[in-house]
Amino acid sequence: MRIIEPHIHMLARTTDDYQKMAVSGICAVVEPAFWLGNDRKYAGSFFDYFDLLLEFESQRAKKYGLVHYSCIGVNPKEANNIEIAKEVISKMGDYLDRDRVVAVGEIGLDKITDAEEEVLRIQIRLGIAKKLPLLIHTPHVNKVEGTKRILKVIEEEKVDPLKTLIDHNTEDTIRMSLDSGCWAGMTLYPVTKMSPERAIEVLKKYGVEKMMINSSADWGYSDPVIVPMTCYKMSQCGFSEDQIKTLVFDNPFNFYSQSNRFRLN
Repeated sequence: MRIIEPHIHMLARTTDDYQKMAVSGICAVVEPAFWLGNDRKYAGSFFDYFDLLLEFESQRAKKYGLVHYSCIGVNPKEANNIEIAKEVISKMGDYLDRDRVVAVGEIGLDKITDAEEEVLRIQIRLGIAKKLPLLIHTPHVNKVEGTKRILKVIEEEKVDPLKTLIDHNTEDTIRMSLDSGCWAGMTLYPVTKMSPERAIEVLKKYGVEKMMINSSADWGYSDPVIVPMTCYKMSQCGFSEDQIKTLVFDNPFNFYSQSNRFRLN
């Protein structure tokens, strides 16, 4: 079965991980722009990072037979330095026009501040203008409050829910994300987010329609092949092959294909 990894930070992974992913059935990855572990001090640092994603990482993945796409945006963890964030966004349009960019992201809320909301709204408007899907980061702390605020912003900005992926959902937020009409993602990051077992229980309850699972693997305790492993566990729990395929291939393909750039041979 072919698998699309819809949210992973390969800059933090080794080339061995690409090889493991390829032999595990992953054929394509989407890498959203991320915080690098230390706040950047200059707008130019963001642009260097965007170039690295679009040039170096795409070629590194290609060596292992994987197709690599990116999402470009100012991550909410750096949105509170609003002067730098606005400077980056003012020049981000050129990056959003590049061929390997399939969404604006990941954008959203972290500490749930007014500055983060302002940066989120500006990037949503840019995404709408560029006719790109949106990958939304829900906060790890006060997730219910943050998710409600994000969904309010999405409604007020008149965002098309079919072009919006609300990510990092847990049992407490999955229902509200689905009720909004948006796509809903769960991150299988066992220590700080969702375990495969918890995600499977959510999928048993809500089904696989408009759902996605991802590893969001970076330099923390994470696993770049946890999505294939979860597919195996799902099959052991009675999910059909068609259900698993819908979750890990059809749904991410259909979501990112709205950019008209997401192509798989």
